[in-house]
Amino acid sequence: MERAGGVGACPARYARGARLDLGVGDGSERTGSLRRKRAPFELLKCAYFLGKMVSESSSFIKGVVLGGVFCVLVTLLGHFKMGHGTRAHHHEHHHIQAPNKEDVLNLSEDERLELSQSIRVFCIILVKPKDLGHWAAVKETWSKHCDKAEFYSSENIKVFNSVVLDTNDMWMMMRKAYKLTYERYKDEFNWFFLAYPTTFAIIENLKYFLLKKDPAQPFYIGHTVKSGDLEYVDSEGGIVLSIGSLRRLSRIFEDTDKCPEQGGMIWKLSEDKQLAVCLKYTGVIAENAEDSEGKDIFNTKSVNTLIKEAMANHPEQVVDGCCSDMAITFNGLTPNHMHVMMYGVYRLRPYGHTYNDALIFLPPEGSDND
Repeated sequence: MERAGGVGACPARYARGARLDLGVGDGSERTGSLRRKRAPFELLKCAYFLGKMVSESSSFIKGVVLGGVFCVLVTLLGHFKMGHGTRAHHHEHHHIQAPNKEDVLNLSEDERLELSQSIRVFCIILVKPKDLGHWAAVKETWSKHCDKAEFYSSENIKVFNSVVLDTNDMWMMMRKAYKLTYERYKDEFNWFFLAYPTTFAIIENLKYFLLKKDPAQPFYIGHTVKSGDLEYVDSEGGIVLSIGSLRRLSRIFEDTDKCPEQGGMIWKLSEDKQLAVCLKYTGVIAENAEDSEGKDIFNTKSVNTLIKEAMANHPEQVVDGCCSDMAITFNGLTPNHMHVMMYGVYRLRPYGHTYNDALIFLPPEGSDND
């Protein structure tokens, strides 16, 4: 009975384990971290029971070895089976839209001014030494439009000022950056935008999108994709957290079983998926950001790539098929392209056209932004 129970339970438990270790919640209180810690022990148990079976016809050691190989194969098969259904695709639920123009026009002038001044965005840019060219471009372009921007680097770089995190692991960088940001700025800012140095952001459009959203509520916003049962914001397009979400995140950081400091040795998640797992334990879900027409506004690709795709898929309406008029981010830009974007977004204006936006987002005091 012991032998049958041990062997019978082993493959099923491991098929489930492979699925859960990828950060897919099952409603249980056990975490991916704990499961990873238990994995070697479970493999040995599995190998032991199978070894006892095989030992009846051959040596016990051979049985243990064969049993171990079998259990590893079962684990990998469980992972691959799940992997087929977990390819990232566009998020299909939890949509959140920007306000439409009529909503803004219905506000009084005093309300508009109060709202525009109340939205304070802190920008977190994660950088490494290899990113020097992009780092310089971001510093000279869109980051000037944040109410405050700080670069968090993997190591000390003499060329630029940064907050040194002393790690090359992207999840540890992200985790430390959020933790330090909350400790230092939780009382000064109500929205927190995290980006990579290959991302170009239009902060005024972000502020407009956040216009009527309460930052005390737990918002976790961006270009949302789905991997199995896990919904997460793709960090390539930038991640927005409200102070409400960042507060919850800072608390879950204290529980290293639910939100580990390091990824697992076997099932290592990308940093954006790991963030989603941690936030999910606090009840915060990812929300896909769209304009009032339902178009994505956090883009994980460059304008060039999106236009090429639109020309191939919608040649009769390239502009409409490409991007939202209120796009917030584009990703995958070279440093030169960032300066081109800066010129196009903030400098180039067709003569004779007037822009009557109902709101004005003034630059931070002392800023030299465009």
